[in-house]
Amino acid sequence: MPLCASESLRLSMIRNDTYTYDAYECSTIPHIVHALAKNSISMIVALSIKNMVCARCIRAVDRIVRQVGLDPVDIRLGEVLVETGHSHESANEVHAGIDSNVLEQLRAQLEREGFELLDDKRQQLIENIKSAVINLVHHGDEETLARVRISDYLREKLHTEYAMMSSLFSQLEGITLEKYVIHQKIERVKELMMYDEQSLSEIAHRMGYSSVHHLSNQFKRVTGMTPTEFKKSYRTRVPLDRVGLQK
Repeated sequence: MPLCASESLRLSMIRNDTYTYDAYECSTIPHIVHALAKNSISMIVALSIKNMVCARCIRAVDRIVRQVGLDPVDIRLGEVLVETGHSHESANEVHAGIDSNVLEQLRAQLEREGFELLDDKRQQLIENIKSAVINLVHHGDEETLARVRISDYLREKLHTEYAMMSSLFSQLEGITLEKYVIHQKIERVKELMMYDEQSLSEIAHRMGYSSVHHLSNQFKRVTGMTPTEFKKSYRTRVPLDRVGLQK
């Protein structure tokens, strides 16, 4: 049966570890299938990259990946899929199949532009969690944000039990996953308020709050001021990769 726009692709490639990719749009699937069909290609490797938070980040990382000679199959917030051949072995099992010199060039160029190539699998999961939350809160559609439960959303996207993700997130980031989601939502509320295109009631509905009162209370707990006070103060916003994580 042919894939339709609402269907997802789960691609598992096994070499030392199993990598799974879900929810890739149909426009991506032909590229992956083509890559796997090429005789010179033995596998597709996922590179987890920290501090990717927007479309400009995706374009910048795409440029860097191509500059070091890698062929990206797909790029999304926090992750790049690249083709690798038979001949190269990496000492780093997480990036098995990528030449070590290419890997170090990639790492250096990413760092020069404010990104970070992640090696630790636990940190990779944390970055994937952050990217999924940012994508939902800042780039997702209104209907999905209003009805989805964050635990179900993350479990479906990352194929990991929510309790484990929540525990690891708290351990490594010093903030609960639930609070991190709240901070991201409040940052999005700030952005929408600064556009001055919607009332607070409309913003509350768009962001999945049950009422303006609920939004206002949560806003004040996070920022120390009411939405009205914030709007009058013209406070600067927080970069998305630092939301909820300021020391």
